[in-house]
Amino acid sequence: MLEVSSPSSLQVSPAQSGPSQTCPLQSGAAPVRAASRYHVSLAIDDSEIREAQRLRHQVFVGEMGARLTTVLPGHDIDLYDPFCDHLLVRDLNTGDVVGTYRILPPDAAKRIGSYYSEQEFDFTRLHSLRPRMAELGRSCVHRDHRSGGVIARLWLGLAEYLTRNGCEYIVGCASIGMADGGQVAASVYRQLSASHLAPAEWRATPRYRLPVESLDDGQQATLPPLIKGYTRSGGMVCGEPAWDPDFNTADLLMLLPMAQLNRSYARRFGA
Repeated sequence: MLEVSSPSSLQVSPAQSGPSQTCPLQSGAAPVRAASRYHVSLAIDDSEIREAQRLRHQVFVGEMGARLTTVLPGHDIDLYDPFCDHLLVRDLNTGDVVGTYRILPPDAAKRIGSYYSEQEFDFTRLHSLRPRMAELGRSCVHRDHRSGGVIARLWLGLAEYLTRNGCEYIVGCASIGMADGGQVAASVYRQLSASHLAPAEWRATPRYRLPVESLDDGQQATLPPLIKGYTRSGGMVCGEPAWDPDFNTADLLMLLPMAQLNRSYARRFGA
């Protein structure tokens, strides 16, 4: 049975101390407030990372129909995982991991040679940010826990990790399912490009561009919770979406300068 008692703050595991050489969590970090049901922490060993990978497979393959190549059946595993820190939200009632995010610190991105999102976007204009930019990815929440509490825990954990460890920018893809043919993705991009478009010097060109102009039906789609979280915290979209054929999603590259992070919003979001 998994131990679910809450530590006073996020802890970096020995197994994951390598990825965090540039952005290690400090032992004096302020505690993350625990919700009555959910607790956020970093994975402390390989078994906890496996829990995150099983949840990712359940959501991405089981629900979204992603076509993934993996070395372990029932797990979403790729070559970036060993370089990342893995943020977990655990249901204290059951001990299950019900939400996860992975964080690729800038030094680890340098060692592996790229950010994951560079498979989908040209990062040329973001080159100057690399030494201070962490990447977020593989965000998912169990289907029975999507009322907002788990996303709140994830954002609080991310805010502590990034702020405490001096990361000045965060970048990552926000994915939108394509089951409707792309109309929702086109609508979301239209809304974001009108109000949250990054300046030209921070734009990124998609390698497989989604033809938003032919998919936009003029409807006002609801922003997905993850994208809403980015924009309310000061995040920007770096340009047009890319199409990810393996996940069958439209991916928007989001950039959030930590200087623009609205900490009062983060407190409200986690209340």
